[in-house]
Amino acid sequence: MSLLTCFFHGLLTSPPYLSFPSVYLSLKTYVKCHLYQETFRFRELSSDLPPVHTELQSKIKLTLLEGDILDEQCLKRACQGISVVIHTASVIDVRNAVPRETIMNINVKGTQLLLEACVQASVPVFIHTSTIEVAGPNSYREIIQDGHEEEHHESAWFSPYPYSKKLAEKAVLEANGWALKNGGTLYTCALRPMYIYGEGSPFLSAYMHGALKNNGILTNYCKFSRVNPVYVGNVAWAHILALRALRDPKKVPNIQGQFYYISDDTPHQSYDDLNYTLSKEWGFCLDSRMSLPISLQYWLAFLLEIVSFLLSPIYKYHPCFNRHLVTLCNSVFTFSYKKAQRDLGYEPLYTWEEAKQKTKEWIGSLVKQHKETLKTKIH
Repeated sequence: MSLLTCFFHGLLTSPPYLSFPSVYLSLKTYVKCHLYQETFRFRELSSDLPPVHTELQSKIKLTLLEGDILDEQCLKRACQGISVVIHTASVIDVRNAVPRETIMNINVKGTQLLLEACVQASVPVFIHTSTIEVAGPNSYREIIQDGHEEEHHESAWFSPYPYSKKLAEKAVLEANGWALKNGGTLYTCALRPMYIYGEGSPFLSAYMHGALKNNGILTNYCKFSRVNPVYVGNVAWAHILALRALRDPKKVPNIQGQFYYISDDTPHQSYDDLNYTLSKEWGFCLDSRMSLPISLQYWLAFLLEIVSFLLSPIYKYHPCFNRHLVTLCNSVFTFSYKKAQRDLGYEPLYTWEEAKQKTKEWIGSLVKQHKETLKTKIH
């Protein structure tokens, strides 16, 4: 069987507000490793191919295609002879630093074009990596604990990232049941992972590099949150189980056109507590200073958004935070994976202890790299 994995190396922004030339590299690496065990041959479509595939290419038949997700002809070529598409391509931007049109084009139009390419190439299975942000949170005052799919939570934000991902997921689920060009039916589903942590996380990487420049002090912008983060290896495993299920005639009726929250057994905690737990072994500590009340942060963000809007005709001002980010970082927002457990047979492949240890070791490598960089600058 042949499979297309679609990754867009776009712009990703997060606290402490740095930009990264990649999407979540660790997720696709884990997906590929599991696909190797599934004996798939697969292609990867990317707009910027990094030199990280040598080991995988020596083990499996891996074809790398460089292209634009908005290029219809490129997508049609990529989908020829493919049995399954795993679509993770997106621009992640919580700071509104990327032009809205760019985000909407890549996240929404790109998804629609890829779905159409699947129909033309008669690809029967389409798995979409969505995000928890399509469900909210809509207010830092709202408390959602152990939420589930039947509650139908939906983001009310018009910010480009959650809005575009909501529209993209809707397009994917509505495409379920489409007739394929050469006969057959398109089956789709979407996975909504919680905040993803683990090796290669650009969010964690930026956060740790910021702390290293601040004498190892971790900022405490998110201490009021309570979330259930998910380890990257478990998210990848959920994709493999979705792939198996959509190719199983007995399971397809229950799974087609559905979305699933993907979490694991990582303890429910604040983002700040998670970052500290993963990094304290390397000398990091939380900032002991008091932070602004959430309500004050929210209204200050609102004022900065007004300033940004007023300056927009003459100057592109991107506030360091906005109301959506304040809400995201200070909400009680946790979800259960029971539906994925029931329909997909999903059980976390990695325990919290295993995930924690792997991530700690990776953070240790970041600390080592930082020290070596400092030595180089001194000499």
